[in-house]
Amino acid sequence: MSDSLYTAVATSTGDGRAGGRAASNDGLIDLTLAIPREMGGPGGATNPEQLFAAGWASCFHSAVKAVAAGKKVSFTDSAVVAEVSVHPTDEGGFSLSAALHVEFGGIEQADADSLVEAAHAVCPYSNATRGNIPVTVDATVA
Repeated sequence: MSDSLYTAVATSTGDGRAGGRAASNDGLIDLTLAIPREMGGPGGATNPEQLFAAGWASCFHSAVKAVAAGKKVSFTDSAVVAEVSVHPTDEGGFSLSAALHVEFGGIEQADADSLVEAAHAVCPYSNATRGNIPVTVDATVA
């Protein structure tokens, strides 16, 4: 593997997702965590799946913009919605799945589809999860 360009560092303390804290080494992230109500917890704070979805949505959005610039394709507006779902496994554990929905304005559907597929090929989150969890990607043009 090549030299890294950047390494993010975060630490989880306390009870992890059940009321613990997650903080980055630079202090920009310092969050209390909670198990979502849908999973039997109290809710009221963020959880690892939300953090993963926020990171992936942001990273994928940057990948879409970079691919578009490289292909000289323009659009008027864009947003990426990442849905990260938790599923129980037969072994008593949990697994994830994800859906990435990219919304565009001012672009043809075929171009939007092409950008989303190209972004999925270069996004680090997409590459990290490829073959490990079910992922769907789609584009919607308004």
